Amino acid sequence: TNGAAMDTLKSDMDGLATAVASDREELVSAEAVLKDDQLYLKDLTERCESAAKVWDQRSASRAEELKALEEALAVLKEGSDERQSVKELDAVNKRALLVATKQQATPPAAKKASSFLQLRRASQKLLSNEKKKSATVNKGPVAAQKFLQEQASKLASKPLSTLATQIAADPFAKVKQLIQSLIQRLLAEATDEATKKGFCDTELGKAKKDREHRSAEASKLTAEITELEAKKGTLEGTVSEIKEALPELRQSLKEAGDLREKEKDENEESIKLAKEGVAAVKEAISILKVYYTKAQYAKALIQASPVDEDTSGPGFKTSYKGKQSSAEGIIGLLETIQSDFARTVKMTQQAEKESQAAYVEFEQTSKSDISAKETSQKLSEEDLESLGIAMEQKTSDLETAQKLVDAALKAIEDLKPMCIDNGMTYAERVEKREEEIAALKSALCILDTEGVEKEC
Repeated sequence: TNGAAMDTLKSDMDGLATAVASDREELVSAEAVLKDDQLYLKDLTERCESAAKVWDQRSASRAEELKALEEALAVLKEGSDERQSVKELDAVNKRALLVATKQQATPPAAKKASSFLQLRRASQKLLSNEKKKSATVNKGPVAAQKFLQEQASKLASKPLSTLATQIAADPFAKVKQLIQSLIQRLLAEATDEATKKGFCDTELGKAKKDREHRSAEASKLTAEITELEAKKGTLEGTVSEIKEALPELRQSLKEAGDLREKEKDENEESIKLAKEGVAAVKEAISILKVYYTKAQYAKALIQASPVDEDTSGPGFKTSYKGKQSSAEGIIGLLETIQSDFARTVKMTQQAEKESQAAYVEFEQTSKSDISAKETSQKLSEEDLESLGIAMEQKTSDLETAQKLVDAALKAIEDLKPMCIDNGMTYAERVEKREEEIAALKSALCILDTEGVEKEC
C-alpha cells in the first residue's frame, strides 16, 4: 500500500516535473515574447509619441499658416480701425495713374486818316483892254456931243451921258468948260476913291486878319476839345473794361484758391491712404514672412522603426514647412502692390508740389494784374476828372473865341457897304474912269479947232 502510494507519488512527481519543465519552457518563451512585446510597445509608444509631436507641429503649423493668411487677408481686405482696406486704398493708385496720364496728355487802332477838304479858290481877273480907236470926228460942239454920246453908250458912263445931254440941250454953252469941269471932278473922285480904298484895304485887312486869327483859335480849340473827347472816350472805355475785368479776375483767383484747397485736401488724403496701403501691405508681408521663415526652419523627424513594418505609418515623415512656393508668389504680388502704393505716394507728392508751385505763380500773377488794373482804374478816373475840368475850360474858351469870330465877321459886314461894290471892282472902276477922262480929253480935242490944247 505504501509502495503503491510511493509509486503514485513518484508518478505524480514525474508528471509534475514534466509539467514544471513544460511550464518553464512556456514561461521562458512567454518571457521572451513579453520582452519582445515590451520592446515593441516601447518602440511603438515612442513612435506614436514622435508622430504625435510631428502631427502636433504640423497641425500647429497649418493653424499658424491659416492664421497668418487670415490675418494678412484681413489686413488687405478689411483694414483696421485706423485705416481702410487695401482694396479700397487701391483706388488711390488708379487716381494717381489717371492724373499722371492726363498730365502727360496735356501739352505745356486802325489809324484813322484824317481827310481834309482842300478848297481851291480860283480867282480870275478879266481885264479887257480895248484898243483905242482913233476916229476922225467932225469939229465943233455937235461933233463933240456926238462923240461923248457914243462913248457914254460904249462905256455905260452916266457922267458922259449927262454931259452929252447938256451939250445937246445948249449947243452954245461953254462946252469946253463943262468938259474940263467934268474931268476935274473925275480926277477928284479918283483921288477920293484911292484914299477910300486905302482906308478900306487897311480896315478890311485888319478885320480879315482878326477873323482868320479868331477862326484859327476857334478851330484849334475845337480840335483840342475833339481830342479831349476822344481821350475821354478811350479812358471811359478803359475804366469800363477794368471794372468788368476786376470781378472776373477776383472770382478766378477765388475759384483757383478753392480748387487748390480741394486738390490739396484730395492729394493729402491720397498720400495718407497710399501710406496706409503701404503700411497695410507691409504688415501683411511681415506676417507671412515671419510665419514662412519660421516654418522653413521647423525640425521634426520621425526615426525609422520596426514598427513601420507592421503599420503604414502616420502618412508624413517630416515637419510641415508651409506652402513655401505658393507663399513666394503671394509675397511677390504683395510686394508689387506695396510698390504701387509707394509710387502713388511719390507721384502724388510730386503732383502736389507742382500744383502748389503753379498756383503760387498764378496767384502772384493774378494779384499783380489786379493791383495794376486797380492802379490803372484809379489813374484813369483821375484823368477823367482832369479831362472834365479841361473840357469845361476849353468849351468856355471856344464860346469866347466864337463870339470874337462873330464880332470879326460883323466888322467885315459893316465895312462891306462902304468898301465893297458888288457891281464893279476897284480896278474896273479905275479903268472905266480913265477911259471916261480919255473920252473927255478926246472931246476937248474935237473942240480944239485952233490947236490950243497941248494934249491935242
